[in-house]
Amino acid sequence: MNNKAGSFFWNLRQFSTLVPTSRTMRLYRLGLCKPKIVHSNWNILNNFHNRMRSTDIIRYLFQDAFIFKSDVGFQTKGISTLTARRIERLLYARRLFFDSKQSLVPVDKSDDGLKKVNLNHEVSNEDVLTKETKPNRISSRKLSQECNSLSDVLDAFSKAPTFPSSNYFTAMWTIAKRLSDDQKRFEKRLMFSHPAFNQLCEHMMREAKIMQYKYLLFSLYSMVKLGIPQNTILVQTLLRVTQERINECDETCLSVLSAVLEAMEPCKNVHVLQMGFRILVDQQVWKIEDVFTLQVVMKCIGKDAPIALKRKLEMKALRELDRFSVLNSQHMFEVLAAMNHRSLTLLDECSKVVLDNIHGCPLRIMINILQSCKDLQYHNLDLFKGLADYVAATFDIWKFRKVLFILILFENLGFRPVGLMDLFMKRIVEDPESLNMKNILSTLHTYSSLNHVYKCQNKEQFLEVMASALTGYLHTISSENLLHAVYSFCLMNYFPLAPFNQLLQKDVISELLTSDDMKNVYKLHMLDTCLKLDDTVYLKDIALSLPQLPRELPPSHPNAKVAEVLSSLLGGEGHFSKDVHLPHNYHIDFEIRMDTNRNQVLPLSDVDTTSATDIQRLVAVLCVSRSAYCLGSSHPRGFLAMKMRHLNAMGFRVILVNNWEMDKLEMEDAVTFLKTKIYSVEALPVAAVNVQST
Repeated sequence: MNNKAGSFFWNLRQFSTLVPTSRTMRLYRLGLCKPKIVHSNWNILNNFHNRMRSTDIIRYLFQDAFIFKSDVGFQTKGISTLTARRIERLLYARRLFFDSKQSLVPVDKSDDGLKKVNLNHEVSNEDVLTKETKPNRISSRKLSQECNSLSDVLDAFSKAPTFPSSNYFTAMWTIAKRLSDDQKRFEKRLMFSHPAFNQLCEHMMREAKIMQYKYLLFSLYSMVKLGIPQNTILVQTLLRVTQERINECDETCLSVLSAVLEAMEPCKNVHVLQMGFRILVDQQVWKIEDVFTLQVVMKCIGKDAPIALKRKLEMKALRELDRFSVLNSQHMFEVLAAMNHRSLTLLDECSKVVLDNIHGCPLRIMINILQSCKDLQYHNLDLFKGLADYVAATFDIWKFRKVLFILILFENLGFRPVGLMDLFMKRIVEDPESLNMKNILSTLHTYSSLNHVYKCQNKEQFLEVMASALTGYLHTISSENLLHAVYSFCLMNYFPLAPFNQLLQKDVISELLTSDDMKNVYKLHMLDTCLKLDDTVYLKDIALSLPQLPRELPPSHPNAKVAEVLSSLLGGEGHFSKDVHLPHNYHIDFEIRMDTNRNQVLPLSDVDTTSATDIQRLVAVLCVSRSAYCLGSSHPRGFLAMKMRHLNAMGFRVILVNNWEMDKLEMEDAVTFLKTKIYSVEALPVAAVNVQST
């Protein structure tokens, strides 16, 4: 008896600390409880019968997660007010069983007005009753296999609810993934209107603190995916419980928690959970064994995560490189882009694996790799060439739009896959019917930006097909899209009459100018320049009235080394001009004037006294960056090629100086390089200069 009495008092002391101030809660639809704190002096543990067994107390107290007063009903529809006791820490929580039909605990009212639990039955009788009424536990997998709709799952819950309730939410999301979009929308409407849905939400909230942590995460993820509003108290309560129990997170839970954070929209509770997740990852990163889990965690960690944490995850990934599968290597690009961390070692090693296993690589994987390379500014020529060659080798099996999408991604990277672009041009010429409005605009932009068509054998056929296809959409095309298309033709030095005539109409120009988009104004100015400088016989007399553009600014850090080399080579700064602004809003870095024989540079002071016949050519020196060329080549991109063409038309001979190459040269080598360029023996006329091959 002494042992039993001691056990009773020990349990009494423990439970007295577990029962906080009571709460008055209003129940809304979706089982959402909005707590309102009210203070009460009564305690459910007071005045228990001194002879009551401690085991009876424990079994009774954990019959449900909340203990309600007997004078209040618990409703699943409408609104009711109830007073509940919340148990913060539960003993034997994992063994709990919830019966929806026993949400109210039977109580008797004593003379002093307090509640006294009616537990005057034998333990053996209770055990028999529990065994008779307890439904068989059913897994989410079995539910998803036996049920064909979300309503079927809710029907199964209403007939025989089992613990944990997360299985029902997980099963509903599993079923929803199998449905089409229209079916999914219809089933979700039925789910929200189902009479058992509110009750399931109530059960979920009551069980949140006692179910296994992984089930809590599964249910939260399923709720978000099922479209339950994130700002509801149901979802926010689960978020808070997830925060409180985050120390229970193991490796499996880390993966699920990552998916939860990725699926949810930003809010205060999500932000707090994200911060806790980062702390947890920082503590457990070296314990993660599964490579897939590591990558999921890295992807979820966020772009604004501390750089120390990113480097720690990078080191962990480098340690696991030998265990990377092909899929892990393909997925690593997207992971690093998601956390905005450019690890060259990881990217280089994964690129080798991707190239070694390129055959059979899905389009989605290639798109993710190329998009991630752009985000990370990772330019691996071998990787890009390998992907382009694979698509070109299997060209016949790819649909038109898929190849175009790959080309668009290559253009974003500045990479020009010559063989693939030639094959695509050939397909367009052979099958122009495959072009729609979106394809026309994307194709024109890609080919003009990469300056691809200048030396192709079927250049004229390709441009004619594209112009004809665009003409067919002139009655439906918007003014901005028409401007984009015509600007692309200008970059390619091609001027189809019908699109130009429609664009140059006064109402179209007025609409473009009133859009307050400076890009439109800039493109209209370039169009006007092309009409004046290029060979546009039928459009020469057209004059556009356009607002003035701001003057093109010179580089913030002019190439001092080039100026020093020119000064040393030409005999002082009096023989060349810096930062010269030309008509049509063009700017050149250095201007040099030479005599007729091109073997002597004229001082600027002598230019005014020299007759025009003694000056054969002006020399324009342009200091250009890598981005002005196609990646890994000396092939100028669209705008640079057009600028060189226009400078030639204005009487200049263009010399390109690559900034990154000039910085590497010693002074003597730099002088020799520019001397060779300036005093070239080739005296070609302006019209014969092939600007694209410079």
